[in-house]
Amino acid sequence: MNAPVPAGDNQWIRAMPWVFVLIWSTGFIVARYGMPHSPPMSFLAVRYTLSILCFLPWIWLAGVRWPTSRQQFLHLSITGILMHAGYLGGVWAAVKAGMGSGLSSLIVGLQPVLTAIWLSSMGGAGQQPSRRQWIGLVLGFAGLVLVVSRKFTDGGPGDTATWTNLSFAVMALFSITIGTLYQKRYVQPCDVRTANAVQLSAALLVTLPLALMEAESMRWNAELAGAMAWSVLGLTLGGSSLLYMLIQRGAAASVTSLMYLVPPCTALIAWVLFAEPITVTTVAGTALTAFGVSLVVRPPR
Repeated sequence: MNAPVPAGDNQWIRAMPWVFVLIWSTGFIVARYGMPHSPPMSFLAVRYTLSILCFLPWIWLAGVRWPTSRQQFLHLSITGILMHAGYLGGVWAAVKAGMGSGLSSLIVGLQPVLTAIWLSSMGGAGQQPSRRQWIGLVLGFAGLVLVVSRKFTDGGPGDTATWTNLSFAVMALFSITIGTLYQKRYVQPCDVRTANAVQLSAALLVTLPLALMEAESMRWNAELAGAMAWSVLGLTLGGSSLLYMLIQRGAAASVTSLMYLVPPCTALIAWVLFAEPITVTTVAGTALTAFGVSLVVRPPR
């Protein structure tokens, strides 16, 4: 007979998805602060390096064991390249190349739909979305379109779509989608700290050569330092660790549907920090998105 899970642990497990959404939603806020002062790959290379330097003493002090098999190291490295170097590199490169947050959020927001299509085509037992979840995915994406619609008409100068930044955004979309599915399928459960350290090391090996080829230099100031600090402590140590644990614990379609909630939450944060207006359309889109996600993540009766 299994020992009961402590009530505090149950509360934390229930809160994990919403804490993840809140942290992950700050990604575009960080880009807004940091991107004007740094090229994308250089920023990410420094972010990965500092994150690794945070994880290593944490792992040593906690006495955590590293993965024991070479195959597990390989699988973690592949997910790190896809979910860090591919996804973050694509998003940041697209924003740096002139794509606005609305369009980039919408493109990356296709991830739950792509995940559901893949699971349906594979027909995996226990993973294939139900009819109710499909309805939730469609409603969630419709709400996402409403939330970011203002960004298409009020994006400001330089907020344009080109073949270059579209390619970066699509690369990010496929990287996070494939990385999520690959991790769920091949990565065996292990400590989230060692898993992150391996993933970030692989991402750094891919990103560093690209950073060295960038002509623009990093111009350190308070905004860039603040963006870097939150990227390391909040987004990587917090957000990426939560995403890893959510993928290990939940069905892929349910986990990825949480990404629908990121743009509405980002809009709320931007309203608080930058006084960006929240319109009736934004509120309606947020409500529709939340309802759609609830249909996807609600456990079957």
